[in-house]
Amino acid sequence: MKAKSVSGFSIYVKDIETTAKFYDLLGFLKSKQEPDYLSLRMNWYFVDFHQQDKKDVPEFYQEKDLSNKGAGIFIYLSVDDVDAYYDFLVEKGITPASKPENTSWGNREFMVFDPDGYKLVFFKRK
Repeated sequence: MKAKSVSGFSIYVKDIETTAKFYDLLGFLKSKQEPDYLSLRMNWYFVDFHQQDKKDVPEFYQEKDLSNKGAGIFIYLSVDDVDAYYDFLVEKGITPASKPENTSWGNREFMVFDPDGYKLVFFKRK
């Protein structure tokens, strides 16, 4: 038996409404939103956001106070045209953390921090 695919992930955020607005600008589709929960998707991949003070899943809640949430994790999002998408985000009022660049590992990419500091990398394989 082996794992078949990555389907999505869940993370804690400070404010569900701020998160919803930010990811809407990026083009994620909303599956469900409640005052303390948001589920988004892009193609077949889901992202669930939980309000930091929500205590319904104790195993997840204990993570909320970690000072290094998301440290070392880069979430890669494929785009058709890196430079055009960079310009699109800047026009929407999002300030990327880096400019588009060609990497030694074969991507053209740039990075954006979401409202909670999670790192999103928009890329295209060269």
